[in-house]
Amino acid sequence: MPLSTTTTTEDILDEPLRAQLDVFLDEHRTALNSSLEGLTEEQARRSLVPSRTTLLGLVKHATFVEKVWFDKAITCRPREEIGIAATPDESFVLTAEDTIDSVRRQHRDACAASRRAVADLGLDEYLHGNRRGPLPLRWVYFHVLRELAQHCGHADILREQVLAG
Repeated sequence: MPLSTTTTTEDILDEPLRAQLDVFLDEHRTALNSSLEGLTEEQARRSLVPSRTTLLGLVKHATFVEKVWFDKAITCRPREEIGIAATPDESFVLTAEDTIDSVRRQHRDACAASRRAVADLGLDEYLHGNRRGPLPLRWVYFHVLRELAQHCGHADILREQVLAG
């Protein structure tokens, strides 16, 4: 059960593992979403590396991550039915309809849906909708946290470069 009054990882040092994981995930979700604050649409879309990685693309990809791990893995629905890209690489592709506001909103909505999807699940419950086979929710939490941490680092570097010029 998430703590309603806890907002930072410093506040949950002595809380159960689930509460700690929920707060760590939310801090990383917020950090990545916030990487777009104060940017222009051009800055958010600016390509600085050979891959499709842009600040806007990172947040769009994080929405895909939420839906893969907290929708598909739980419900076993196919990606087409969920309405997400077929591959992680494709999840970075930006359309003309993708704006800072729309991508941030979709990401916040996906995170809220993820919280609801796992609210009644225990960390040792197995999720069956992944190509690897059944995975415990605990593993999924660690995997998503690792991915979000990596993308937060990418966003920090890209944002520094975008703002520098």
